[in-house]
Formats: sequence, structure tokens, C-alpha cells
Amino acid sequence: MVRAAVLPAVGAPLEVTDIELPEPGPGRVRVRLAAAGVCHSDLSLSNGTMRVPVPAVLGHEGAGTVVSVGEGVTHVVPGDGVVLNWAPSCGACHACALGEVWLCANALTGAADVHARRADDGTDLHPGLNVAAFAQETVVAASCVLPVPDGVPLTDAALLGCAVLTGYGAVHHAAQVRPGETVAVFGVGGVGLATLQSARIAGAERIIAVDVSPEKEELARRAGATDFVLASDTTPREIRGLTDKQGVDVAVECVGRGVTIRAAWDSTRRGGRTTVVGIGGKDQQVTFNALEIFHWGRTLSGCVYGNSDPAEDLPVLAEHVRAGRLDLGALVTERIALEGIPAAFENMLAGRGGRALVVF
Repeated sequence: MVRAAVLPAVGAPLEVTDIELPEPGPGRVRVRLAAAGVCHSDLSLSNGTMRVPVPAVLGHEGAGTVVSVGEGVTHVVPGDGVVLNWAPSCGACHACALGEVWLCANALTGAADVHARRADDGTDLHPGLNVAAFAQETVVAASCVLPVPDGVPLTDAALLGCAVLTGYGAVHHAAQVRPGETVAVFGVGGVGLATLQSARIAGAERIIAVDVSPEKEELARRAGATDFVLASDTTPREIRGLTDKQGVDVAVECVGRGVTIRAAWDSTRRGGRTTVVGIGGKDQQVTFNALEIFHWGRTLSGCVYGNSDPAEDLPVLAEHVRAGRLDLGALVTERIALEGIPAAFENMLAGRGGRALVVF
């Protein structure tokens, strides 16, 4: 038996309880978790903004050590350190054929599988976003594990599984920030901090962090922000004031609220690019009039998982870590046990801190 954080129903409190995992069958891998990040997507799953079958073991950003493998698994062996890949691409759907693996139509089919059972009553449990990382151990498809690159500490490597891939990809793949450009990042949580570091790596000349919490300024500046703006109705005007009245070349929205997406759009220059990373609910509406779309010539685009291919991007990120350009530990503002996840959710809702990391 292993301890895990279980979501019994949408909107219900998480329950830390014992679960029974099966041994890995063909094509599957058992992993002992070293750490798991608490992501806003986990909160979105718990409150129903995003939906997966429940009851479920949540958690999708994790890293650990291979305990055992099933028949046919050859790319990892027991003892290997691995990063969990919660959105493995199938390689066969239309998006994969186009090379857009982050949009794979079959990436989350595993979320409907029976992953484990509660030890107390035998209830079937699903694996949340495929990997069920809020547990001491998990059993996943072989496609959901990638070897930890050399030189990356196993605990820190958990952050590569979502926050860093998303933030880095938003800058380098989706927005394609060029050296010398100006960038505004809305929301200084775990993904926002990764986005700020990635903008610095990309060579952005001015990097403006925007958040509702003044306590985030120090975190933002350590991550590479040259300026900090406290979010308000005048945020776009303040950003234009910092950029010769032009607006930034690129705005990255990491919050998922209609008003923030609109502010990010309004903060870009004529011809600027706005990339939306945050996951908002259906009730979050954004409106534009036809004339402004023509006049400003701006681009607004969504960004899924940083438009990243984890197999290709992890080695690149590891090189940035080894060279000291990417500081994974700087994203983490608290290290907690499984029992601390509900409080981490509350901190997210209140806009406090960066990434909370469950350490096993």
C-alpha cells in the first residue's frame, strides 16, 4: 500500500489515504516519487474547471525512481530517475502527424483507466492527468516516463514535468521571443516564474512582471524581471509608460482570467503578440471589437503545455540548468507533505507564493 491524495468527487476536499497499486503490466512502469509540484491545473481539476473521471489520484508534475517495469519496457530500468510526462503523444493522430504533439487527441485517454483502489473500501481510482503524482508511488504507461537528464537533481526535476516546460515553451515556441524584445508576464506563480526565467534566457531586453500581490516582486526580480507592476485597471497604461508609450512586443498571460487576458492584449504594441497559458473557466469571457482587431494588428494565441515536445525539450532545459541559466529551485516557495496540498490550493487562490513542492 502507498499513501496518496485522492479527489473523491468534484468540489470535495482531498483525502490523504492508503491505496493499493497493481504491479506494472506490459508496457507499464512503477515509479517511487521523489517530489510532485502542486499546479493550478490540479486545483482546476478539483473544482471542476477541468474535468477528468473521479474519484482520482491527482498530481501530474512529478519525478522519481523506477521501481519495476513490465514486459516490453526497454528505455528505462529499475533505479533510473525519471520525469513524469502527463501528456504523452500517440504519434498517430492528426495533430501528431502535423508535428503538434502538444495537441495530441489521445494524450489523456489514460485518465479514464482504473489506476488503483482505495485500501479502505476497494473503490476504483482513476489517475487524474494520467500519472497520479500525488502519491508515494505510481504505475504509469511507459510513454509517461522520460529519463532525468544528467546534472538535474531528482527532486527539482519534478518541475520540468509541467511548470518549466510550459513557461519555457510559451516563450521559445509559442511567442518565439527574440533577443532585444520586451516581454510582460501576467501572474507570478510557478509557471509565471518559469516564464520570466525563460524570457531572460531568450535575451529579452525588458521583462515586466505583473501580479496582484506586492509580495511577488522579490520573487519576480530574482527570476529575471527588470520591472514589477502591481495589477490594476491601469496596468496597460503603466506598461506603455515603461516602453516608450509603445507597449511590449510580447505578453504572456499565466492566470486564465478574462480581465487578465484583455489587459495582456492591451499591453502589447501595435503588431504585438499575446500568448495565453492560463486555463480559465467557461464563464471567463474576453471581448474585442472588429475595428481594434484590424487597427492594432496584434496576435492572440493559446498555448497548451508550452507547445512543447518533452522528449526534445528536456535535454535543452537540462543544459540551461547545468549552465546555471535556469534555476529550478527558485520556483519553489514551500516544500510540503501530501497533507499540505489543500493549504497549497488555498495559497494559489489567494495569490500567495510560487510553486509548492510535495517532497516524499
